[in-house]
Amino acid sequence: MFTPDQLAEAHRALASLLGKCEKVLAGGKLKPAQHTLMRRRTEALRVALALIAAEGKGARAAHTVEEPGC
Repeated sequence: MFTPDQLAEAHRALASLLGKCEKVLAGGKLKPAQHTLMRRRTEALRVALALIAAEGKGARAAHTVEEPGC
């Protein structure tokens, strides 16, 4: 699927974007529709980060499991 380096880079980029979105939300200057969109966007980014973290843990575990006969 993805290499650990690819997962780490994606996690870094999405975490950065999440931080920026959270700052915009905290600013309180958004119209209601924009606020809803930004809130949903931050929720989606949190889900994506959790999935990347879970995939990364699985990838690390797969590398530590020895193949039979090795």
